[in-house]
Amino acid sequence: MDGDADVAMTTEPLDWKFSQVFGERAAGEDVQEVDIISAIEFDKTGDHLATGDRGGRVVLFERTDGIDGGVHRRVLEAMDCSSSQHPEFHYKTEFQSHEPEFDYLKSLEIEEKINKIRWCQTANNAMFLLSTNDKTIKFWKVQEKKIKKMCNFNLDHPPKQTINGFVSTSNVPTSYKTCFTNGGSNDNPLNFRSNHLSSRGITYLHLPTVTSHETSLLARCRKTYAHAHDYHINSISNNSDCETFISADDLRINLWNLEISSQSFNIVDKKPANMEDLTEVITSAEFHPSHCNMLAYSSSKGSIRLIDLRQSALCDTHSKLFEEHEAPGSRSFFSDIISSISDIKFSKGGRYMLSRDYMTLKMWDINMGPGPVATFQVHEHLRPKLCDLYENDAIFDKFECCLSGDGQRVATGSYSNIFRVFGCSEGSTEATTLEATKNPTRRQIQTPPRFLRSPGNNSHGGSDDINGNSFDLTTKLLHLAWHPSENSIACAASNSLYMYYA
Repeated sequence: MDGDADVAMTTEPLDWKFSQVFGERAAGEDVQEVDIISAIEFDKTGDHLATGDRGGRVVLFERTDGIDGGVHRRVLEAMDCSSSQHPEFHYKTEFQSHEPEFDYLKSLEIEEKINKIRWCQTANNAMFLLSTNDKTIKFWKVQEKKIKKMCNFNLDHPPKQTINGFVSTSNVPTSYKTCFTNGGSNDNPLNFRSNHLSSRGITYLHLPTVTSHETSLLARCRKTYAHAHDYHINSISNNSDCETFISADDLRINLWNLEISSQSFNIVDKKPANMEDLTEVITSAEFHPSHCNMLAYSSSKGSIRLIDLRQSALCDTHSKLFEEHEAPGSRSFFSDIISSISDIKFSKGGRYMLSRDYMTLKMWDINMGPGPVATFQVHEHLRPKLCDLYENDAIFDKFECCLSGDGQRVATGSYSNIFRVFGCSEGSTEATTLEATKNPTRRQIQTPPRFLRSPGNNSHGGSDDINGNSFDLTTKLLHLAWHPSENSIACAASNSLYMYYA
């Protein structure tokens, strides 16, 4: 495998600044459950951003910044120059991806909440993306449609609304609809102008002309992939071959072809013959970014398995197992719960994997041994409160993680709408705490974090509390995404989308 520049050289901590916010909540304003953001994803270029919410909607944003004296941002990047403007996105369109359903066979309600969104390869100026709820995956095409407005008709009173040159009959009054061959009618409102007519009929006709063009975005569901999962879908991931993708639930991983929605191939099956023998479930799955035959999936026991699709049709065995064994004597009732991995991500070059469990972020090198090469403490200050967190179910919250495009930093969310950014290059002590507000640094750690290092392992530990502030478990930042090529982060705080840059 080719190595990337990930975890290579020491870098200075970034100075994060607020960029913009969408859907900012006013003080005391109640948030509707359906408006809470449940998924965030940048496309490969970083020029588009998609969010999904619990109401089954997908909202698309497009980047608009990057003009200095009329020079486009991509031209400046090619000239190795930077624009003075910060990254800026604007609302592009939205569509209803999923609706609530009811499974009559199992007497089960299927909510419309969007669990994951993944961008696919663009074609012919159209955008393609996958979205999924608990049971059904949909393949969407979003494309601009041009609508032409016409004038210079041969009628004295042409209908007002025309689309692409055609008159919509639903907008024409009833009295206008009974017309003769040469344009006359009983009521004569649509007769051709009198100077165009002679005793022999029509002398000439005007050619209608186009006065203006309007563009409208149209979202169309091209494929629906359904009835392949008995349990809730927790992951979807595109393959680098741009033809296939995987979907994972608690016990199975299925392989799909984008053009075939009627069948899928089961490549991982963890369901035991007797469900009482079940010891772990699949929590996340991700394709390798460049090797189309490799994928990784994580489990509720804190392990990550790397599998090779060339080995067999059903990948019951793994190529490599990554896990960190618990220190003797430290095991407790909560050990299995807090070690469950909620999210995994590959680095851009594919050599490293980032995983998030309840307490930590871990970096894994797929070319090295089974243990992590770096561990970042996120919730260590909550360890004394695990019993309370268990009683109110907060211990089961599933936080996502992300890596920067250059592999130098990682990020993940926490409670009180804060998120942490860690430097993962060798020797880095960067550990920044930011809050999803217009003043992101107001909860910044004032003292440097503890930094412990052992051969092949970095460990960042935080203080017992951040500046003495208490944590609000009802406000949690679960979803965030890092721009693929710039130091820009988008994160979801309830129904609000915050964006920051450095």
